[in-house]
Amino acid sequence: MTSEINIQVELAEDKMPESISWKAPGGGVDDWQKAKAILMGLWDGDEKTALRIDLWTSKMMVDEMNDFFYQTLFGMADTYVRATRNEQLGAELKKFAKDFLKKASDALEQAEKQKG
Repeated sequence: MTSEINIQVELAEDKMPESISWKAPGGGVDDWQKAKAILMGLWDGDEKTALRIDLWTSKMMVDEMNDFFYQTLFGMADTYVRATRNEQLGAELKKFAKDFLKKASDALEQAEKQKG
């Protein structure tokens, strides 16, 4: 049995992603869904290296990127705990995610104050 996850990236003239769409028919997502960003990590067990695909559209706002990273880090903590059963390190990663969001939000607020 196999399952597919399909990702389409439409590029602008400058080769930057204009739009990102995805679907996963085997997972119950049969129709194309829009996304503003994607972070994908793959583990190469032979080479013992992580491979990454990180894309975002020009429509992705900084506050959205801050939230996206926070939610990704927070979710990775849950995944880490399920994979390793290490609750303590999972809790530390969640704390880091919360601290990250606070600092990122503060930095954005400071940058907006300096603009106007």
